[in-house]
Amino acid sequence: MPTITKSENKDGLILVAKPGNMTSHDVVDFVRKKLGTRRVGHAGTLDPLAEGLLIVLVGKYTKLFPRFASCDKEYLGVLKLGEITTTGDCGGKIIKQQDYSLITEEKIREIFASFEGEMEQVPPMVSAVRVGGKRLYNLARKGITVERKSRKINIYSLKIISISLPYVEFCVRCSKGTYIRKLAEDIGEALSCGAHIIKIKRLAIGAFKLSDAIQLDDINESHLQKNTF
Repeated sequence: MPTITKSENKDGLILVAKPGNMTSHDVVDFVRKKLGTRRVGHAGTLDPLAEGLLIVLVGKYTKLFPRFASCDKEYLGVLKLGEITTTGDCGGKIIKQQDYSLITEEKIREIFASFEGEMEQVPPMVSAVRVGGKRLYNLARKGITVERKSRKINIYSLKIISISLPYVEFCVRCSKGTYIRKLAEDIGEALSCGAHIIKIKRLAIGAFKLSDAIQLDDINESHLQKNTF
């Protein structure tokens, strides 16, 4: 864990345990009201579905976003086999169902292992990536699908925690720019049965851990921290 000291001013960072069903922007607005300052941002968006570690930057620390942009991430995820949805997660409409009954645990483990390492990944339409100056998720809400360029990512570790078909729980350590919902979709495609994500929890951003994060309702100025990394 990087060295941290308390801040005397409204400058610093707060490790927040983001709950599900909130946008990252909702969290920023909440912290603004709690601390009575407008100068608040975050380092690394979490979808409304996702929960877990969100680094909130306050005051002068909002300028430090680039330092976090390249950090590796760690996530806990649960995917469901046999269903493809419009958004790649359980919040979308099911558009295709496929049989997964003949897929063995051995095959699942084999496919998961094949996704470790460097690869190309196409950002999902519900991501915050800009194409033609517009956020993909804004286009997706209008029912518009556009061509996206693939990006190079690295899956350092992809470990299965449990299998209880149709659900597979896993832990992944990955490079910046990795989309867990797309990873779930690609695994489903490789298994020829489809899949979508039903849970995402971010456990770490670089050296910062969810175990050190503050619950949203408990946040106050005493949690502002200065980091010497």
